[in-house]
Amino acid sequence: MTPYDKIKKRSLLSSAAVYGPCLMKIGLMLLSLFVFISCSKESDNVTPDDESGTGNGATVAIDSTTKSTALAEGNTGNAADADDLLANSTFTSTVTITFGSTVTITNPMSGKGVTVIESNGDVTVNSTIAEIEYLVSGTTTNGSLTIYSDKKFKLTLNGVHITNSDGPAINIQSEKRAFIVVNEGTTNSLTDGSTYTASGTEDMKGTLFSEGQLIFSGNGSLSIRGNYKHGIASDDYVRIISGTITVSAAPSDGIHTNDAFIADGGTLSITTKGDGIQCEEGYIVINNGNFTIDVADKGISAAWDTDTTIDPFITINGGTINVKSSAGEGIESKSVMTINDGNITVKSADDGLNAKTFIYINGGNHYIYSTSNDGIDSNGKITVTGGATVSVGAGAPEEGFDCDRNTFKITGGVLIGIGGASSSPTTTVSTQASVLLGSGTANQLMHIQSVAGEETLTFLIPRNYATMLFSSPKLKTSTSYKIFTGGSVTNETNLNGLYTSGTYTLGTQSGTFTTSGMVTKAGGSVGPG
Repeated sequence: MTPYDKIKKRSLLSSAAVYGPCLMKIGLMLLSLFVFISCSKESDNVTPDDESGTGNGATVAIDSTTKSTALAEGNTGNAADADDLLANSTFTSTVTITFGSTVTITNPMSGKGVTVIESNGDVTVNSTIAEIEYLVSGTTTNGSLTIYSDKKFKLTLNGVHITNSDGPAINIQSEKRAFIVVNEGTTNSLTDGSTYTASGTEDMKGTLFSEGQLIFSGNGSLSIRGNYKHGIASDDYVRIISGTITVSAAPSDGIHTNDAFIADGGTLSITTKGDGIQCEEGYIVINNGNFTIDVADKGISAAWDTDTTIDPFITINGGTINVKSSAGEGIESKSVMTINDGNITVKSADDGLNAKTFIYINGGNHYIYSTSNDGIDSNGKITVTGGATVSVGAGAPEEGFDCDRNTFKITGGVLIGIGGASSSPTTTVSTQASVLLGSGTANQLMHIQSVAGEETLTFLIPRNYATMLFSSPKLKTSTSYKIFTGGSVTNETNLNGLYTSGTYTLGTQSGTFTTSGMVTKAGGSVGPG
């Protein structure tokens, strides 16, 4: 080694001793920064395809697993009554009535408590004894069936077609239970007249009318056309257990009851110029069934007319309900409305859902759209504990969710409410975060994700709005979020525009917000009342 090499070596060793620790620190910092950037890109679950900085071209998986349901509140009853089950009753004797050019009657109980009289196609039954079934079939273009009975009875429709020009097709002048069984494999039809010929002081106000309870079962089909007033009417209650029932027309209500309407199943289709299902002085409970209601006035309504002690609540425990109303409200309770489950779609001119004192939503999937009023409107309080609800109100001052500045409690579920404004959730009782956002444009995709890239909302906007209320278990407090508009979704599933799975390709970032507490106001307007 030359003297020069020895001097160079001593110089390098001296430099390493002086600068080595600093260089090691710089190296560690650069390594940490590299690891941080790599991990951040992984945790975002976003794959950028361009360098524009707008997000265009990146993709994110739509979260389909995060759900939240808190303790349910409101009504949970199903109006069960063992006496309404056909299996719990016995009918040992059968009276057969067959309509045609002549009416054929077979009455084994003649002289034993049952009389059957026919006059010009009109059949009248009087019974003072129990356990009687009436089996009715055949066709008449100008006839009717009237039943007077001191006891409950079974009326089996076995391929019967009755048209009556001057009154109800079936007129039950009995306050006892009438079990209406629509026989499997049969089609049946009833049509009344446009004017009625009164029978003394007897109340007659529908194609199929009863003074007592009407309980429908069986797996056949029954078609009813009302020309005078209602399709089906009871001065007591109507219960549908099974069967396919169609009310094709009525000047007033499809089904009208005094005391209650209860559904446990079946398929019901109603088209009328009045209400779909109207309970005049009582409650409505829907446990299951498929409902298609297309009416001018209210779709489903529980009210009181004269007796203020009545509690006209509505409880929906399940089923699939589709309501269209060209002039009225979709579903209305003059008391408390509780939705525990089911799939509800409403498009109405007036409020989509309306209750006088309280609306509870505990579960189910719901799309509520009002063309000219609030989507969901409570004149009292609102509590949401679960489910997925999209509520669309009209422009200002109408709202997606409106509770007149009363308590608005959110403890679970997914809520999207759009309109001119919105009621604000109550921070002192809510346990799930919400955000109020500004305007959106119809038919545009909207996407919200956290700064970490976690999908929070992907939604196809159904109409222009000024205010959005959004709440979800995906929305966290003290977290920053990005808002994107446009883009596209592939391999998707969605609930009326609310995407629940798929892959979203980012559009353009249009805004940001940071949740500051249980309720964050990042835009929009809080309703005046």
